Amino acid sequence: MAVSYVNLMCPACDNLAMMLVCGKYATGKRRGRLIVRIVGLSMLWASFFTIASEQDPELQALFAKHKVTGTIIIESLSGDKRYVHNDKRSKQSFSTASTFKIPNTLIALNENLIVGAESVIKWDGVERDYAAWNKDQSLRSAFQVSCVWCYQYFASKIGSVKYREYIAKLGYGDLKSNFNTTTFWLDNGITISAEQQIEFLRGVQQRRFPFADRSYDTLRDIMLVESTESYQLRAKTGWAARITPQVGWFVGYLETSEQVWLFATNLEITQKAELPLRKTITLKALQLKGLLN
Repeated sequence: MAVSYVNLMCPACDNLAMMLVCGKYATGKRRGRLIVRIVGLSMLWASFFTIASEQDPELQALFAKHKVTGTIIIESLSGDKRYVHNDKRSKQSFSTASTFKIPNTLIALNENLIVGAESVIKWDGVERDYAAWNKDQSLRSAFQVSCVWCYQYFASKIGSVKYREYIAKLGYGDLKSNFNTTTFWLDNGITISAEQQIEFLRGVQQRRFPFADRSYDTLRDIMLVESTESYQLRAKTGWAARITPQVGWFVGYLETSEQVWLFATNLEITQKAELPLRKTITLKALQLKGLLN
């Protein structure tokens, strides 16, 4: 489809944006024809960018290579640059799983249930399936090994009323009307889309929510996954193992000297061996887009 730029500019003021309101030229039938041309062009460009975002060729090939169904959003903190694979899935909500530990950490700190990254959470003595959980934890270790009982302890102290208030203020996902206070992030009691994860992470990065700076600083500290001279990667995994099909998450942000990039990846997990792909695919996607060396 060829578009003549001459037909899109107002001869009287030579301004594309002004030609809809310019009294010198854009009146009557001429104005109507100009509006039609603008609307048609806008629809064409909107269609082009929608298709581009849904099927980024490099990201599509990456998911195809690993034979997994999923989505990824990579977006600059300012929102002016964005890469998406599987736009439709990026808007679908899934159980938050352990990615909820990001807001839950801020809430626990705000409620003074724990003071800082190295504060100790005493083990309750109950043997669980993961050996790493069967000991005293610091907030740092609890976050990094996704210690369920640690955050269930926080949840039992926070309670359902306060959770509703906090989650509403954060605009975080979709909380069911009836939920189990100590398991809702594990059993589909709260769901979130990749799009919503990005917006929440942006709020965390910009410190828009009503938490103290020390709480943000502590969260930032314990989220650190990798650190080099050129970048720092801060993230949280999640595995919704109690739903069918299972979902794996990897969400967070990449800090470089030039920019901060938010990311949210979720995959359909058919076997435990696929869990490492959450991080593998995300890191490779960041590399493909020239954001990670």
